[in-house]
Amino acid sequence: MISLGIECTAHTLGMGIVKDGKVLSNASDAYKPKDEGILPRKAADHHAEVFGKILEDALNQARIRISDIGLIAFSQGPGIGSPLAVGISGARYLAGRFNKRIIGVNHCYAHIVISEHLTGLHEPLVLYLSGGNSQILVRRDGVWHVLGETLDVGIGNLFDSFGRVIGLKYAHGSELEKLANKGKYIEMPYTVKGMNLVFSGILTAAEKLHKSGAKKEDLAFSLMETSFAMACEATERALFLTKKKKLICCGGVAQNTRLKTMLKTMCDEDGVEFGVAPNEFNRDNGAMIAYAGELLFKKYGAMPMERCVAVTNYRIERMEEILRTSRRTRK
Repeated sequence: MISLGIECTAHTLGMGIVKDGKVLSNASDAYKPKDEGILPRKAADHHAEVFGKILEDALNQARIRISDIGLIAFSQGPGIGSPLAVGISGARYLAGRFNKRIIGVNHCYAHIVISEHLTGLHEPLVLYLSGGNSQILVRRDGVWHVLGETLDVGIGNLFDSFGRVIGLKYAHGSELEKLANKGKYIEMPYTVKGMNLVFSGILTAAEKLHKSGAKKEDLAFSLMETSFAMACEATERALFLTKKKKLICCGGVAQNTRLKTMLKTMCDEDGVEFGVAPNEFNRDNGAMIAYAGELLFKKYGAMPMERCVAVTNYRIERMEEILRTSRRTRK
């Protein structure tokens, strides 16, 4: 079966095509706000504007036609309402216009399963770090459980917020990482509560230090070093609790080189296999949605059109409930 995946949870509109687990294409375009955070309406307008082009790019890369597609998969949440609405409307249109089966995908689940698939590490402990999410997850009896998570902001949002504080034109973690590579350590607040994380204190401290004249490079390095160390501590505690010997890090922040180095060192010391997918599949992308949709369709079948709506607060623990409800509705 050939699946088309549509990613639309935040700043990126991505479309990927997967055939029986093999990625055939992965096209995308990102809304890049300058001097401001993501404005939902502007992100939605961007997605609507480039939708046709990204679809054409994905089909051309895969060297197929829309008639070859068997399943339309889309990000159902969690995410920002307006961008989600554009992607889901597009998915519904394509499914209706070309008589294709359709299914909604939990965005977090998609990050995890594409990483499992590409690393070959199955049933791992998962450290999921992205703009709006920071969670430690484990799957038991087919159901995902959150062992720990941020109690305030996601680690990616922490980086983006500080980027705006110091005046980065494109306030994104990737830009902050470039600054951090030139910095030295300044002590920052460090708050780990069991397996839960608190990041807002780091942001407040960094803002104060910036106002007092501390170098941007040193602040960027210290903010990242501290938050990554917190994530490592909580993750190591979860590894010992679950006795897992495999760890995957996924999500947009998993692209950070320093984070991957710290996690790999920790895992080597603890005798744990560590895996991370190529950066292309950790940033938001359509291929992960297509692959996740393929897996979910095999288990649950297609989703009725009336259930194809955004779930902005779609936590991964609710995935089985939502998909089983969809199956009962279809029958």
